[in-house]
Amino acid sequence: MVVWGSPMATYLSDFARAGLTLASALITLSIGLDGTASIHAQTYPVKTIKLVVPFGPGGPTDVSARLVAQIVQSTLGQSVVIENRPGAGGALGSKSVAGADPDGYTLLAATSATLGVVPALVKNPGYDPIKSFAPIAKVADSSLVLVVPQSIPVTSVQEFIAFATANPGKLSYASAGSGNQTQLLAELFKSKARIDIVHVPYKSGAEMVTAILGEQVHMAFPDISILLPLVREGKLKALAVTSATRHRELPDVPTMVESGISDFVMTFWSGIVAPAGIPSGIVDTLNTAINEGLRSQDVRDALAKVGAETNPGTPQDFARFIAAETQKWGAVAKTVGINLD
Repeated sequence: MVVWGSPMATYLSDFARAGLTLASALITLSIGLDGTASIHAQTYPVKTIKLVVPFGPGGPTDVSARLVAQIVQSTLGQSVVIENRPGAGGALGSKSVAGADPDGYTLLAATSATLGVVPALVKNPGYDPIKSFAPIAKVADSSLVLVVPQSIPVTSVQEFIAFATANPGKLSYASAGSGNQTQLLAELFKSKARIDIVHVPYKSGAEMVTAILGEQVHMAFPDISILLPLVREGKLKALAVTSATRHRELPDVPTMVESGISDFVMTFWSGIVAPAGIPSGIVDTLNTAINEGLRSQDVRDALAKVGAETNPGTPQDFARFIAAETQKWGAVAKTVGINLD
């Protein structure tokens, strides 16, 4: 339970305000795109589209999925309903879409977790990240951030490594659950930095952040959407971002690579995929519609307020990206020696 007035309640309030900004952008988008609906309505779609989110409501994946739902609805002139199907780290909802009819009326909000991390850790999650799905469009990308409590006497990644080296086995890090992307990032950091830090798993990203705010742990890699208000208000210290370049919302925070940790570029991304076998014409229609909305400056600005960025591309671009991410997370899982089988 989140206590009103607590640091986590403050974060949730800020995130809600960001969501309202996003909603405002979507209203504007809807007005701007209404005129294009009749272009596509005669062919596809002719009935309601279901977009499955393999996580609970309110998180970054759910937010980006609702963004896509509004874009597609405004552009193609058909209703899009969101179905939240959490479970098994996102595998449950993903598996359900993999087995659906490839007719364009059941889509999946895929992420780096469902198409990268889960297949790397589970031998048979019920779907193949490459063969089971047809990529449609990448939607958003956001960095994760290495943060520590204000009480930790460090201001950089190298200072933290020195502090951890001087206190082997005495420090701990939080994750959003065993096998979660946040655990793999922390374990990869431990391996590269050669430090001994104890893992403390929590049930969600919110609980993970609550733990580090309460100084129950000493380090974590939360998504930037959770952290922006807390870092700006000085409640947590951001040591580095995991993206390839510095984040525009945290321009003074270096990347992990800049901080001396080589080959450490990992992000949390989301995109839309369909069951394999969907007609290419429907893929192209959806890609065009989604990209049209993502190029709106209002949508870009709204995503930026929760730390996300978008770079619209072709289905083929997204397919290549997913293939590379699958290989990347498979390599990370082998490096840190984690599997959930």
